[in-house]
Amino acid sequence: MEAITLPIYSVEGREIETIKLNPAVFGIEVNKDAVYQVVNAYRANQRQGLASTKTRGEVSGGGRKPWKQKGTGRARVGSTRSPLWRHGGVVFGPHPRDFSVTLPQKIRNLALKSVLSAKVKENNLIVLDEFKVESPKTKLAAKVFDNLKIHPSKKDKFDVLFLMTKLSKEISRPLSNIDFVNIGLAKDANTYEVLAHKKVLITKEGLRQLTERLKS
Repeated sequence: MEAITLPIYSVEGREIETIKLNPAVFGIEVNKDAVYQVVNAYRANQRQGLASTKTRGEVSGGGRKPWKQKGTGRARVGSTRSPLWRHGGVVFGPHPRDFSVTLPQKIRNLALKSVLSAKVKENNLIVLDEFKVESPKTKLAAKVFDNLKIHPSKKDKFDVLFLMTKLSKEISRPLSNIDFVNIGLAKDANTYEVLAHKKVLITKEGLRQLTERLKS
């Protein structure tokens, strides 16, 4: 596999150098099966599984038999908490459960490499030398994206995923006010969030960390 070369931009939007991407991470063929499994597992792991209903034995009251078994002409009933009655229990209702799914690390890495490779092929992976602004102001942070010609689109809710090496108040505060940008750590990047965003902006050091994590 041939190495892929991408430009590295400054916060002013100028191309200052180039970097060669590891083809084993950013140049593989997309494995749709791995991506499908990882996305499904991610969404399942977000479920809390707290929905709960009470059976007839868990509903309070109903200890007394409403009427005698025979002689009334009415249907026999043993408790007012029967599922057939109002305020009665639920027969096959939901109960707290664990929806979590565990996948092998190799499949998770393969899926992440697949979506990163797709972003490269689509020219939607942008490398930034370093994110720095004179002061933690949203206007200055937004200017960086304007210099990089990254603008919000009307169709996509999540346009840009910005992956960095560390998050501080000076960085996260101005970026959090830009509605089309979501920020995260490069070392914690996952398949779902990369796939959910149109573009991925990553710092040079963040790219190195992500490559080190996935190249083995």
